[in-house]
Amino acid sequence: MRVIQIEGGSGPAEALRLAERSDPQAGAGEIRIRIRAAGVNRPDLLQRKGGYPPPPGASDILGLEVAGEVDQVGADATRWTIGDRVCALLGGGGYAEYAVVDARHALPIPDGLEFVQAAALPETVFTVFANVFESGALRAGETLLVHGATSGIGVTAIQMAKAAGARVIATSRGAAKTEAARALGADVSLDASEADLDAGIKAAGGADVILDMVGAAYAETNLNALNPGGRWVVIATLSGAAATVDLMRMMMKQATLTGSTLRRRSADEKARLAAAVEAAVWPWVVSGAVLPRIEATFPLAETKLAHLRLEAGEHVGKIVLTV
Repeated sequence: MRVIQIEGGSGPAEALRLAERSDPQAGAGEIRIRIRAAGVNRPDLLQRKGGYPPPPGASDILGLEVAGEVDQVGADATRWTIGDRVCALLGGGGYAEYAVVDARHALPIPDGLEFVQAAALPETVFTVFANVFESGALRAGETLLVHGATSGIGVTAIQMAKAAGARVIATSRGAAKTEAARALGADVSLDASEADLDAGIKAAGGADVILDMVGAAYAETNLNALNPGGRWVVIATLSGAAATVDLMRMMMKQATLTGSTLRRRSADEKARLAAAVEAAVWPWVVSGAVLPRIEATFPLAETKLAHLRLEAGEHVGKIVLTV
């Protein structure tokens, strides 16, 4: 099969090469997917640069989410049959023509959804559900503050929060992104490059849950934004990981600061999460309340262009490889 592999250097042009490897084989409890599309995510950029190695047992090939057809079924993977259209969360291996995955980590592609759309769902939907709805315990009537609101995660978080009956305050940079977040359903959309974020968030009523992909640079803003009993959930640290937080103010607000990663969770935990997502989120996908916004697609052989597009930071939604 054709794959994209890392061959030294940190820049996309030097590091990413089209190569051939043996087709993987599905073992017990696994399925093999003939990949039609694969999502591109920031963890892929980090791994390419040597900063985010795959967990033990995972493929060294980039790619954390795919969509395609089941073409091989291992023993005990009784839910799936050859030809089923599925999307799946991977520990690695998505930038390829075939991938083997724990059968419990795959979900059926809803009717009417194309492979490119479906490939943009698993990493974002699983991440938002685990962090906003489980760790953050967002409820109807509460307010979610989303930083980086036009990223793939941000776009999904806005839609899922609105589908759940919550209000959304979105922050992004530039008038175009601010308007895009508003068009996606954000109740308040703030331009972080111009507005006084603290004042804008306060005027909007503050936040009960914060989904933070920025990290250190927004620590004080997030603490100011939290309503009493608020939950601040960190999923990335694009501006740095080391921050100073006034613990006394956290205590006085009875606030919670937490965070997580998805890739290194156990197979059983990912299976539990997949079942919860299918029960709670898939009906929103089927109804159209939650749909991926696709910024651009690139063929597998042009993966370096996809990485450059993501690194430029001007995208709204997801970038997807077609295979």
